[in-house]
Amino acid sequence: MEEKNKIMISVLTLNLRFGLADDGSNSWQYRKKIFPYLFEKYCPDFIGFQEANDFQTDFLNEMLTEYDLIGKRSPSPSFWQDIIIFYKKTWTCVYREHFFLSPTPNIPSRFRESLWPRQCTMGMFQNDNNMIICVNTHLDFDPSVQRKSAKLIMDRLSRFPSDVPVIIVGDFNTTPFSPCYNIFTGHGQKSEEKECYFKNAFQKPFPGTHHGFTGSLNGDYIDWILYRGKIFKQDYRVIRDTIDGLYPSDHFPLYATFKVID
Repeated sequence: MEEKNKIMISVLTLNLRFGLADDGSNSWQYRKKIFPYLFEKYCPDFIGFQEANDFQTDFLNEMLTEYDLIGKRSPSPSFWQDIIIFYKKTWTCVYREHFFLSPTPNIPSRFRESLWPRQCTMGMFQNDNNMIICVNTHLDFDPSVQRKSAKLIMDRLSRFPSDVPVIIVGDFNTTPFSPCYNIFTGHGQKSEEKECYFKNAFQKPFPGTHHGFTGSLNGDYIDWILYRGKIFKQDYRVIRDTIDGLYPSDHFPLYATFKVID
């Protein structure tokens, strides 16, 4: 039995690899059979998917009958979306927002240097008296856009209650040795407000997360799970499971568990 006022939270994040890509034997129609096994094995409370097409989101929503989701836009755009799926038997979404990483976040748009219209989904969730904020995003490749996107996300988070723990997941298209990462973690920055910065659920030497369907462990660590507040990391792992030699994506899923204390 869990201790009073203490709960465990499990989080999984994955760049789903958009379903319209011509990936041959790794195309979505073959990969999608992996996901029932993946969720049955890990049973996360929260799942952050990046790069999801509408039909992929619909498939996951129909499969995960004990879950609900936020972040899906209607009508769906031609490009991908970033969604958060949550276990609705224990968590209730009390607030949500979706915005674009751009000078005009509330309308479909992008920074001028951004290759794609990148997005972010945020939600505040409640379990009895416990609250958690979950954020899912997918940053662009351009370093200047990454920096502006990180600052925009941090600014939007400043509008939430400061005493609620936060978990950020996503595909950041950069490594922890970048200025973008420093904005989230406060590394090298002079600030008295250390509580606003994030810790990384993973440690050096950081594992490769992008493998291009090869299973290589030598890819860049560009997918992160960051956290802050009264939340304590318990476990973390890179999921390298396959079924019939297939990976769920060209990225490895990341998984972490946390303990929250009031």
